[in-house]
Amino acid sequence: MTENSAATEDRFNPDVTTTRNDELHCYELHVGAQPAVRIRFIDRPGHIDFVHTDTAEAFQGRGLAKVLAHFALDDVVAAGKRIIPNCPFTYRYLRKHDAYNQYVDWPERPPEGA
Repeated sequence: MTENSAATEDRFNPDVTTTRNDELHCYELHVGAQPAVRIRFIDRPGHIDFVHTDTAEAFQGRGLAKVLAHFALDDVVAAGKRIIPNCPFTYRYLRKHDAYNQYVDWPERPPEGA
């Protein structure tokens, strides 16, 4: 029998939501009512150009940006569009997760900070 125990600093919060906000041109992750992570994009014909990821200071270091990146990238693929990673965070995420490679149009140069 295996027992799974979490450290006291590991807390699961089931009140996490992810959404696409077309009005603000971003994907958002909220913890409760608080905005935690936002990935900004430009919706281009046939492509979604990811341009910037922001994580609120209170939520940094928890891996929430990765959760939102996975949600956003899956949403783009499901919509039949291609991904342009001009955001340094999204660029690094995609370099580590090659399952998306067939859907990515890599920029000529890595974005600054990637």
